Amino acid sequence: MGAYSKALDFYEQSNQIREKSLPPNHPDLAQSYNNIGQVYHDIGDYSKALEFYEKSLTIRQKALPPNHPDLAISYNNIGQVYNNMGDYLKVLEFHDKALKIRQKALPTNHPNFASSYNNIGIVHNNMGDYSKALEFYEKSHQIIEKALPQNHPALATSYNNIGFLYNKMGDYSKALEFYEKSHQIYDKALLPNHPNLALSYNNIGGVYNAMGDYSKALELYEKSHKIYQKALPPNHPNLATSYNNIGPVYNAMGDYSKALAFYEKSHKIYEKALPPNHPDLATSYNNIGQVNNNMGDYSKGVEFYEKSHKILEKALPPNHPRLATSYNNMGTVYHHMGNYPKALEFYEKDLEITRKALPPNHPGLAISYNNIGLVYNHMGDYLKALEFHEKSHQIREKALPSNHPDLAQSYNNIGQVYHDIGDYSKALEFYEKSLKIREKALPPNHPDLATSYNNIGLIYNNMADYCKALEFYEKSLKIIEKALPLTHPDLATSYNNIGRVYKDMGDYSKALEFYEKSHKIKEKALPPNHPDLTTSYNNIGGVYNAMGDYSKAFNFYEKSYQVREKALPPNHPDLAQSYNNIGRVHDNMGEYAKALEFYEKAHTIYEKALPSNHPDLATSHNNIGGVYNNMGDYSKALEFYEKSHQIKEKALPPNHPDLGTSYNNIGVVYNDMGAYSKALEFYEKSYQIREKALPQNHPDLASSYNNIGRVHNNMGDYSKAVEFYEKSHKIYEKALPPNHPDLGTSYSNIGGVYYHMGNYSTALEFYEKAHEIREKALPPNHPDLALSYNNIGGVYNRMGNYSKALDFYEKSQQIREKSLPPNHPNLAISYNNIGGVYKDMGDYLKALEFHEKSHKIREKALPPNHPDVATSYNNMGSVYFNKGDYSKALEYLKKAHEIFVNALPPNHPVLAFPYKWFGKIYRSMKDYAKALDNFERCLSIRQKALLDNHPDRATIYSDVGDVHRLMGNYEKAFAFHRKALNIQENVQCNPLESATTYINLGETYREMKDYSAALIYFEKGLEIREKKLPKYHPDLAFVYHNMAKLYLATRKYSMAMKNIQQAVEIAQEKLPSTHPHLLEYKETFEQI
Repeated sequence: MGAYSKALDFYEQSNQIREKSLPPNHPDLAQSYNNIGQVYHDIGDYSKALEFYEKSLTIRQKALPPNHPDLAISYNNIGQVYNNMGDYLKVLEFHDKALKIRQKALPTNHPNFASSYNNIGIVHNNMGDYSKALEFYEKSHQIIEKALPQNHPALATSYNNIGFLYNKMGDYSKALEFYEKSHQIYDKALLPNHPNLALSYNNIGGVYNAMGDYSKALELYEKSHKIYQKALPPNHPNLATSYNNIGPVYNAMGDYSKALAFYEKSHKIYEKALPPNHPDLATSYNNIGQVNNNMGDYSKGVEFYEKSHKILEKALPPNHPRLATSYNNMGTVYHHMGNYPKALEFYEKDLEITRKALPPNHPGLAISYNNIGLVYNHMGDYLKALEFHEKSHQIREKALPSNHPDLAQSYNNIGQVYHDIGDYSKALEFYEKSLKIREKALPPNHPDLATSYNNIGLIYNNMADYCKALEFYEKSLKIIEKALPLTHPDLATSYNNIGRVYKDMGDYSKALEFYEKSHKIKEKALPPNHPDLTTSYNNIGGVYNAMGDYSKAFNFYEKSYQVREKALPPNHPDLAQSYNNIGRVHDNMGEYAKALEFYEKAHTIYEKALPSNHPDLATSHNNIGGVYNNMGDYSKALEFYEKSHQIKEKALPPNHPDLGTSYNNIGVVYNDMGAYSKALEFYEKSYQIREKALPQNHPDLASSYNNIGRVHNNMGDYSKAVEFYEKSHKIYEKALPPNHPDLGTSYSNIGGVYYHMGNYSTALEFYEKAHEIREKALPPNHPDLALSYNNIGGVYNRMGNYSKALDFYEKSQQIREKSLPPNHPNLAISYNNIGGVYKDMGDYLKALEFHEKSHKIREKALPPNHPDVATSYNNMGSVYFNKGDYSKALEYLKKAHEIFVNALPPNHPVLAFPYKWFGKIYRSMKDYAKALDNFERCLSIRQKALLDNHPDRATIYSDVGDVHRLMGNYEKAFAFHRKALNIQENVQCNPLESATTYINLGETYREMKDYSAALIYFEKGLEIREKKLPKYHPDLAFVYHNMAKLYLATRKYSMAMKNIQQAVEIAQEKLPSTHPHLLEYKETFEQI
């Protein structure tokens, strides 16, 4: 400020002398006022400048003829002030007045003519009318070329102005051409340390900066700075401008501390050189605010933006475009802070001023519309976002050349909305349009090209075309590695994106490798509480979660949360995301109360921070619904899933993939509730959306087929189940790498159907394929490996190979003990299954020990009415039944029944099981009336809940028939056994269930002394069991025993002895010495 105050002091002394010595309208007085006005103009006091320029003009209008060139200078100066005040219509009015005088007063090639054209060109440039600006700059240039020698500095200035315009138009090669022409002239015409040479280096540096060649830009800015340091006093504003120009390069390079250092150097000079309300000081505060914003220090960002805004409010008229920019910057910080209503408020203030200050097709208006569009997109109002992005795009199409980078940005932003809407083909179309422009407009290693490749990669990743995604992400990475420093945050983003693809491909070690590379860069480049560091922790946590390493996942999610808590306001959506992620780990660990607590914390923030129909609120309801489903509270689960769905229906287009997910989740609850037709209805709705929205080999389509297959499996329609599981599997085979965990799940699901069909060898084959994939793809203690061992154990158990079954169940248990918390429900499953094997082996004490371990976990981990708690009581009751302790069995099964009745809808298939057990107990207690009553209740539920030909209906028909046999009602017995066989002989189901019916029929014929018919059915049953079961399975011993009794009754003693010996041999091999069946077989042996 010191030099300006000195200048003002001397100009005012001069003016005082002239006021005393000259008449009031003397031209020299006008010159004095003009000089004082010039100082006020340079110090940014535009109202004072205007006052003195108008005093000067008033004298000249009186003292000089109407076409005197000095009048043109006055009009020109007043025009310059209005230009800085942003009143472009006024500017044009005064520059036109100046031009008309010069047209009359001066020869056509006079340099002052060029000055007029140049000034009018500047106004059109500021108004965003680049073609008009170019027209006037070229008129100016033609005059200068004719009027002045070829190395005159004014010619250099002219080339410089044209270069500036091409730079704004995004034509960087043209800009460089004109800036270099300008520089060659300055080089010849001026001294080596002339400030104009510094300006020239600065302008060329600006183009390289825009082209993303930051090292070149720095080199030229530093050359400029050295000249300024030699040519100017240490506090000259141009030196501050020089520091200010170097700052943005370091900012773009991600070196925020360097950027801040240069901006602060610049600021110190401005504070000394300029008055406290000069607009350039506002620019300085603004730049410091921007770096703080990029560093994630949003409160600091707001503080500096507000300082900047206060100066601009004092220094500029209320509708000046720079005030609009100031509102825009504050909007950006609030946008980053997740305060979308505040961001919108500031962006709309920006728009209001911009609409008044600028012509309707000015590129600045396009920026305003664009920013409002971005907020609406984050608020989940996609139609509004598209509306504003399209407004922005229409302006840019009219105002800018067809290959301008800002047009590419427009296409990119519209693509982003279509991406968020889930319309991937449309998103791809717009991202590719953006890429084409950038390929033409930008040098091959420009960072914006990397952004384009990155965005296209993201679409391919969402479309599950992982090879394509990797191809584009790697193209992006190559550019970033060449264009940016090794610690630039964009390099971290690039590694992060590649990591995401590997995670989605199920290659967790590769994913971790890239996420950790990303994290190391962020740790070096960013301050310790920067929000981007939290994204990094979060992503690493996500991989550990997928790997089943929940403690590690928890650790990284916690780190992410701690940074966000310090860096973000308390209601920022990213904080909600942190709570959500921690909740997911608790959910996976079976800690449902904890999961609910964190999901509800997340939900509270989303409710405060987001509009009521934002998709993230839907996700929040969905997560809470998922926990209630896991807790067995199906009505609550449905309530939250439906809330989620209602929001998605309002917020998203009808074919958005997230709507498909919503229908799918509701289907899951209905499936768990046993409402299979309802489940199918919702799964099919989900499928129809996915079929329209996604490519034909997308994994989500496979997931739909899989879910439909699961319902058919539960409905006992096994052929349909296999059909849908195989459709699912074919997609997974095409879409995923050969060792992806989802392929393992697919094999496992097919294995499950064959298991239910009693085709144990095929089931084992598929379970082992699943296990091989999981062994390759997952860490050794992953819960899914435990599931594999569990499934294989289940097959061996059904095959009667109890030692093998125990071996696999124990392997499963060991993994779960290492990978899960001690009260996880999956550990209860392990103990339960081991208990089941001991029960089948007749070791009832061991069986009870494990069932009780299972029950204790479920009592701690689950709500008291959870169906799994009932299953525990049910299984303990079945052990007491096998022990012959019928009162204990009834006690436990009644507890199970009570829970099932409270927890499940009235006709849930599971409700049939307690009645079936009650029937078996009363049958064993020879209370046949009670047995029949309970079997019929079981049948009634199955008739309502299951298809007519469901295999479970056949088994209960057989049970009812067996009681009628025991009650001596053989006709009824035959009728029910025939009903059972009518299903079992005509529907693809478990042949072993048919074998049981044949054996029951045989027993009925034996009691009726129709021994030949009895033998036929015993042999049919035996044939199936011999084919399906291992040689020493206890169920074979049971048939041999029945046949021995038959042969004994018909006095075929050698055949009776042969069969009873086989029965005893198997029982001694497979059953404990105290097992009731073995004792019974020995008794029959003695009889024979």
